[in-house]
This record gives sequence, C-alpha cells and structure tokens, in this order.
Amino acid sequence: LISGTSVDGIDAALVDISGTDLDIKIELIAGATYPYPPELRERILAVCAGDRISMVELAQLDDAIATSFAQAAQTIQIGQPSASLIGSHGQTVYHRPPHIGEDTPLGYSLQLGRGTVIANLTGLTTVNNFRAADISVGGHGAPLVPRVDAALLSHPQYTRCIQNIGGISNVTYIPPRNSNWLTKIRAWDTGPGNSLLDLAVHHLSGGTKTYDKDGAWAASGNPCQPLITQWLQQEYFHVPPPKSTGRELFGQDYWEQCLQDTLSYQLSPADILATLTELTATSIAHSYKNFLLQMPQQVLLCGGGSRNLYLKHRLQLLLPSVPVLTTDYLGLNADFKEAIAFAVLAYWRQLSIPGNLPSATGAKLNVPLGEVYQPLER
Repeated sequence: LISGTSVDGIDAALVDISGTDLDIKIELIAGATYPYPPELRERILAVCAGDRISMVELAQLDDAIATSFAQAAQTIQIGQPSASLIGSHGQTVYHRPPHIGEDTPLGYSLQLGRGTVIANLTGLTTVNNFRAADISVGGHGAPLVPRVDAALLSHPQYTRCIQNIGGISNVTYIPPRNSNWLTKIRAWDTGPGNSLLDLAVHHLSGGTKTYDKDGAWAASGNPCQPLITQWLQQEYFHVPPPKSTGRELFGQDYWEQCLQDTLSYQLSPADILATLTELTATSIAHSYKNFLLQMPQQVLLCGGGSRNLYLKHRLQLLLPSVPVLTTDYLGLNADFKEAIAFAVLAYWRQLSIPGNLPSATGAKLNVPLGEVYQPLER
C-alpha cells in the first residue's frame, strides 16, 4: 500500500512473493487505486503545503489515513486469495533530508497512517514506517526501493535506469549483474515529477481538473526555453547524490513562483504546462548527464508520470540514444511497481533481510526496514 507525493489515492497491490533475498519472484494478483475522499485529500495537501494543525487534528488525520489504507487492503482482497501480510508506506506529509555538519544531522520523515490501526482493522500483520531505520543510520530514508528494483529489474548485460515519476521523480541506476554490482547501484530524487504539473492543472482549469491526462493539454503548447534555463539554476539540481526532496521544495510555493515567472513571457495555459513538463523531463536528463558515470542502455519508467505520453516523448527527445520504455516492457506493472516494492520490503522485514542500499540513501549500514505491528486477538 502506498500513496505518493501526488496524493492521487492509495495504490494497492496484492502480490504473491516467493524466494528469499535478491532471488525473489513476484506475481501481481490484483492492483487498484482507491481515491481518498475529496475532503481528506484536501486536508493532506494543505498539511503538505505547510498549514498548521493542532495535535488533535494531527491525530484525527493520522487515523483517517490509516482507516483509508485499511479499507483499500480489505477491498482489494474481495474475490481474491487472502493476504497474510501488509506492507504500508503510508502518506508522506513531511520530509527533511539529513543536514550534514549540523548539531542534529539526522534526517526526518513523517508518514501518516498508523500501522497498528491498519493491523487491527484488517486483522493482518502490518509493516510500516519504512524510512525510519535508514534515517537512524544516517540515510535520507529515500529512495527506498532501489534494492527491490535490483531484485526485479536488473540484467546480466544491460545498464538500466528505473525512473519513477510520481509527485517527485526518483531514479535507480542499476549496472549489469556482475562482480560487486550491488555496491555500484545509485539512486536519488531527480526533482519534480507530477507535483508542479498537477498544481498547475488545478489552478489553470479553475479547479475542474487534477491532472493532465496523457499530457494532452501540455502537448498543445510550446515550452519556454529561457524559463527552463532559469529554473534549472535551482540549487537542488546541482547537488550531487545521495539526495532527496519533496513537496517542501517542489510544492505550492514553488509553483506560485513559477507562475509569477511566466508572466514576463505572456504564456498561454498550454504553454505553461508544456514548460513545466519540460522542466521535469530536462531535470531527469540533466541528472543522468551530470551524476552518472555512464548513460544507461535502457530507461524504464514507472509511476503515474509514465502514462504521460507527452512527458515520455519529451524525455525520449532529450535522451536520443537511449530507449525510453516502461517497466511494463519487462512484465512489471508500471502503475503498481511502487506498491509492489513495499510488499517486498515488508516480506524482507519478516525475514530480517536488509531493505535499504547505503549506496543509494547515504546510510552507514544495511538494515531491515519497517516496524511490525500484530493485530489484537479477537
């Protein structure tokens, strides 16, 4: 179970897992996205944008999210084999990367949707709070899925980049499976994915739309290259990995500044969306060219942004020598790849197998990820 930084809803994947460590095999039995009730989604987005709430309201929000997650877990099992374990990423509402050299150098990340509530509502053992263990040993707590990517998507000969495009975009660079290949994996958040696009669509449509289906609206406009050049001066794009980010940077305030910047160029709504799409695509390509030792032989997209045909097209133009595909190409559902990953991380947690990759998160140690909650006996 996961709801990403786009806050589109809860992605649920019912997965059959076999094997133990990197030899795992998965079969997706069912996958579905369950939208949040509109009022709950607005509350989450407001908190992510920095709205202040009381402790009473925070507790209520935590419980409401946990209840929605539990309902998603129960619904996806209807007419299907019963699950024996839940891995729930929860809903990120705050993420602060580690501050190296400061008095409190450790990072902080808050995901709402208490595991103990999910366990008791579903009657199933639940693993959640996956980021805390990595953060406790000096990591960013993000990205968390590179080790799963390595298990499911590595290749003996090909170098691959697994590019997840949710609200925030992140990449896992996987070299060919040979000597010490696991230590050569790199991963980081490349920058905005759909976060700025969705905020723009909501604003430009007068609140009637939440996203640009297939990127069709953006495709009818023209990117403003001077703005792309200006926006790429943002410090985050030039910080070397490991690094992570979130709506704290690429959120409401950032969008409002982008909107102000567009006024000098008299852009149409379609032009604004085309320019923001170009920012996402260009920041991904910029990341590869500046922080990878070599370009990949394949790029495999996943997440909601993988269905944005215009974004996919623009990224392919920026990476002309590299095929830009989706994980569907390898039989791994691009819509539910992240949800599948947290099922795997929960499975590994039960076996006390480390789930993080220090080369990706900057952590000092490999550690099992997640806290385990058992349901009360009934």
